[in-house]
Parts: sequence; structure tokens; C-alpha cells
Amino acid sequence: MHKDRLDLLFKIMELENCCVDLNLYLDIHPTDQKAVMDYNTYSYQLAGLKKQYECMYGPLSNFGTAPSQYPFRWIEDPWPWEIEY
Repeated sequence: MHKDRLDLLFKIMELENCCVDLNLYLDIHPTDQKAVMDYNTYSYQLAGLKKQYECMYGPLSNFGTAPSQYPFRWIEDPWPWEIEY
């Protein structure tokens, strides 16, 4: 896998992890204003990087969450378990 593609994928995974962690934290600390601001910042960054990745390399997920170019790109390689990290 191309280094730029892998770097972008790692950044997406990093931001997804940050969002999940902050979401769990906010479940029990919903009035932490800084955590809400951080969550929103990471969420916007994540959405932008996912859009960038999908425009360059194809969809990251299926089932209506990401439009596909023609031909349908979801079936293109590599599959997630085929990526060498």
C-alpha cells in the first residue's frame, strides 16, 4: 500500500479513537465544555480526512455511509484485513 495512503488511514484511525474516547468521557461528564469543544474539533477533522480519503482511494465503509464513484469501488482492494501495517 502506498505510504501516503497508509499515513492518511492511520490519521483517520487516530482521530476515530480520539472521538470514541471523548464520547465515552462525555457520557459521564456532559458539561465539560472543553471536552465538547475537543470532540467537535476532532469530529470535523475526521469528517474532512474521511472525505479526502474516499475521494482519493474509495469508500471506507459501506451501507449508505459513503457514495461511490463508477464503477462501484467498495469491492476494490485492499480489504481491511489485507492491509500490511
